[in-house]
Amino acid sequence: SETMTTTTDLSYRDRAVLRAVAAGRCTVSTIGVLAVDGLGCCDQFVGRRLAAAGLIAADPGPAHLTDTGRALVEAA
Repeated sequence: SETMTTTTDLSYRDRAVLRAVAAGRCTVSTIGVLAVDGLGCCDQFVGRRLAAAGLIAADPGPAHLTDTGRALVEAA
């Protein structure tokens, strides 16, 4: 699959989720579901999509940005 490499490749929701991850507000469940402020994200695929693009780590627990994800958040 094609990876996202610029902020223009990201939807507004993707960028908002990346900012929430950067702020320490997100967790990833053992089945890969992303939660923001303890609530499941309304876009059930955003966590997997951002992880597949290499922007967030998909490991269960507190979500965190990869180096690429951090660079995109800082560039926005």
